[in-house]
Amino acid sequence: MAMNLRLTDAESEALRARAEQEGRSMQEVARAAINAYVSDRPARLRAAIEKVRTEDAELLARLAR
Repeated sequence: MAMNLRLTDAESEALRARAEQEGRSMQEVARAAINAYVSDRPARLRAAIEKVRTEDAELLARLAR
């Protein structure tokens, strides 16, 4: 599937710099970033839930009463 991705100038420059650093194309770097983001979502969600559970344990206990 073809897709146009509109980036800000800063995002485009950061992507260009990273691609140049790694000796890869901007498209390859963007695709790798997207793949990492979508494949890691369940782990990130679990980590976020655990963070809230531990940091806000007292508040959650009070709300449960």
